[in-house]
Amino acid sequence: MADHYEVLGVARDATPDEIKKAYRRLARELHPDVNPGEDASERFKLVTHAYDVLSDPDQRARYDLGGSDSPFGGAQGGFGGFGDIFETFFGSAGGQRAGRPRSRRERGQDALVRVTLDLKDVVFGVHRDLEVDTAVLCDTCQGSCCQPGTSPVTCDICHGSGHVQRTVRSLLGNVVTSQPCGSCQGYGTTIPYPCATCQGQGRVRARRTVSIDIPAGVETGLRLQLPGSGEVGPAGGPNGDLYLEVTVSPHEEFSRDGDDLLATLEVSMPDAILGATTTIESLDGPVDLELRPGVQGGDVLTIKGRGITPLRGTQRGDLRVGVHVVTPTRLDAKERALIEEFAKRTKAPAPRLAEFHQGLFAKLRDRFRNG
Repeated sequence: MADHYEVLGVARDATPDEIKKAYRRLARELHPDVNPGEDASERFKLVTHAYDVLSDPDQRARYDLGGSDSPFGGAQGGFGGFGDIFETFFGSAGGQRAGRPRSRRERGQDALVRVTLDLKDVVFGVHRDLEVDTAVLCDTCQGSCCQPGTSPVTCDICHGSGHVQRTVRSLLGNVVTSQPCGSCQGYGTTIPYPCATCQGQGRVRARRTVSIDIPAGVETGLRLQLPGSGEVGPAGGPNGDLYLEVTVSPHEEFSRDGDDLLATLEVSMPDAILGATTTIESLDGPVDLELRPGVQGGDVLTIKGRGITPLRGTQRGDLRVGVHVVTPTRLDAKERALIEEFAKRTKAPAPRLAEFHQGLFAKLRDRFRNG
């Protein structure tokens, strides 16, 4: 017969606490409900027998003196030491205390809706009424899941606990385990007459309108959260959240740089030389612009307070207009003669290398950022 100390993996002078800890570790590993293998079952019997002997002072003393170690000898007469370990891992042998039954009411899932905005919407903010296809409360049963006039009944299998107990005979005696009731799915009640409209779900799919004020300053990729505007949960549970993902459409004339708006103004060569006054249409109405005589291509004209209202703030950005001087490409004889005369009078220098030019729009953007 195997040595009990070797079976438990402890020294012969091990304390009762050391023996108990060793047994608990091996019982967790070898118990038939955890490890159903035949070898594990045999080892479990040896471990249990060794613990019964060594945990009882009288039996341990007789064993150390070479006396009988029968598992049925001694005043305790059996597997008295397993009660603590089994209760620790599997619940009380007198009947496991099961948890509460499940609730049919659960929180609804979150929903994601994508919305496309114009740049003008970003400048001022906009109100939108969005059509959302989602789960809503069933009008027929109002979330009860039952036909009108009926209600859930207590499960006759688990008697409302939501769990059933199973007794297994083992070397330890009767072992009681608990698991969700298969009849009521752990709810503790059944619905004998489910609502015909929602098939007992307490909710149905439908389209509904969600009204939202989208603030100024949003940008592509931003998600706005609307708490409680998502789908209703099963059995009329609380709504999830609705997330609004924003996409801003490109504008033909304006682009965004932070809280500023950028635009390009085409100016004829005579107006660039002589100066001019013009009116442009910004996103919030006409704006007068004055071009000084000799304005250069790439110059930036700043109009304060005609940009975008920031998402968190009230001070609007600016409208920055980059000048693009348009050089005529087709001249008649008289126009050409005038230009040649102008060139002779101004004695303009010959073309020469200057600052590296990355392209008009790149240059304008650099000036916008640095200006």
